Amino acid sequence: MDIMISVIVVAVIIIACVFANKLTSKLGVPALLAFLFLGMIFGSDGFFKIPFDDYGFTEQICTVALIFIIFYGGFGTNWREAKPVAVRSLFLSSVGVVLTAGLTGVFCHFVLNIDWMMSLLLGAVLSCTDATSVFNILRSKKLGLKYGTASMLELESGSNDPWAYMLTIILISLVKSGGEIDLWSVVYMVFAQVVYGVVIGVVIALLAVLALKCIKFVGEQFDCLFLVAIALLSYAVPYILGGNGYLSVYIVGIILGNVKLKNKKGMVHFFDAITGLLQMLIFFILGLLSNPSQIPQILIPALFIFVFLTFIARPLATMGILTVFRSKLKQQLLVSWAGLRGATSIVFAILVIVSNTYIKNDFFNIVFCIVLLSVGIQGTLLPFFSKKLDMIDKDENVMKTFTDYSHESNVKFISVEIGLSHKWIGQKIKNITLPPQTRIVLIERGKERVIPVGKTILQSGDVLILSTTGVKTNSDVNLKEIEIDSKNKWCGKRLCEIKFDDCIVVLIKRGNISFVPAGQTRLHENDTVVVIDE
Repeated sequence: MDIMISVIVVAVIIIACVFANKLTSKLGVPALLAFLFLGMIFGSDGFFKIPFDDYGFTEQICTVALIFIIFYGGFGTNWREAKPVAVRSLFLSSVGVVLTAGLTGVFCHFVLNIDWMMSLLLGAVLSCTDATSVFNILRSKKLGLKYGTASMLELESGSNDPWAYMLTIILISLVKSGGEIDLWSVVYMVFAQVVYGVVIGVVIALLAVLALKCIKFVGEQFDCLFLVAIALLSYAVPYILGGNGYLSVYIVGIILGNVKLKNKKGMVHFFDAITGLLQMLIFFILGLLSNPSQIPQILIPALFIFVFLTFIARPLATMGILTVFRSKLKQQLLVSWAGLRGATSIVFAILVIVSNTYIKNDFFNIVFCIVLLSVGIQGTLLPFFSKKLDMIDKDENVMKTFTDYSHESNVKFISVEIGLSHKWIGQKIKNITLPPQTRIVLIERGKERVIPVGKTILQSGDVLILSTTGVKTNSDVNLKEIEIDSKNKWCGKRLCEIKFDDCIVVLIKRGNISFVPAGQTRLHENDTVVVIDE
């Protein structure tokens, strides 16, 4: 009976989180903030008085959740979109983290009179921006930003967790050693964290790609289960060897997310569901662990740290780096404001507590309070500041930063089989009249796939794949975007004048308009051409 009651409670909590997500989307408040508050409501200081103070269990659960969230953050990063801003993003996620941590630590020590090691640990756990929070707000609000800013923020927030984790681990080691600094130990720790994390991540990713391309699994769901194992492996192996597991996981995610894989859309849908549930879990359980009754005691120092972090430390680190890259001032200001602290900072705070370094609830409560302020204030006002800084690009789709094109295009597919008595048998494609906005994009002839051209003659038994809008999607079709600039060899040419190698154009996006092209359609500069990639 007790087990069934627990099951009911879990079901009620998940339902509450789902409805909270719907409510917050209407109110313009980040959904993750609602999950935190729900946890607080169910917690020991809330209405339901569920006693929960197991930091060790929470750290283990959140670590596993972060593995999949960080992996999917990398998996969903469109490298082609992120590449132009990759260098500055990686500087923000490494040098930016160190600068933010150092400035915050100095402030906590000299202004708030907190001892040095606790100050530096506060700076370390608060130095990273939260990928989950940033991804959630950018995509839920569909914030298409100018100058590749969305890609920059996603790449930065996805890759700075490993650096904050590394700082936290180094500082914990220093505290345990009584503050005695062994320079060579620190140097080796940094070397192991970065090098082992990168090398092992790349090796595991390449082996995983080879396996996915060479092995045909029994069902599509086993592709997804294979990736689950790869994500866990890519964290555990470098961790055992002293490397940075989070860095390895992120690299594996990026590599796998940017190669052509079978069942890519199924993988995306699977990890969408899993990470969505884990995001609810991680924020709810952190809210459950918190003690709202103790927040008034630490509210003043937490508020001071939040103000310094948001308006001084983060801007100095961000603008100092982006100025070197000659980024526009309004972009620098927006990137600075978008430095949301989230669940990662709280998880790292728990890591400090369970390491027997600082067994003080104040440490956890301060970090928790700062996260509440950050997600609540910065997250809620991010769309507002984006608009005020004139950084919203109405022609830019934030989903282009994501690798699964099915979420960003209204092109759909339907299959039509040519029966024995069909009137199209023996006809050339150019002589067939199709409905408006419809085109034959592929012919399946037995085990052969034929790329159709105007003179292709249809045969009995052919299965035609037609592109159109608003019909059932064929999940076996792989789509790829091609941006047409002035230097592209296709620019200014009609489709009938272009020789396509194993691909065919199915959709053209021109400004705010998407249309199915014909052979006489001429490609213009800034067109986005969607092709089936064989």
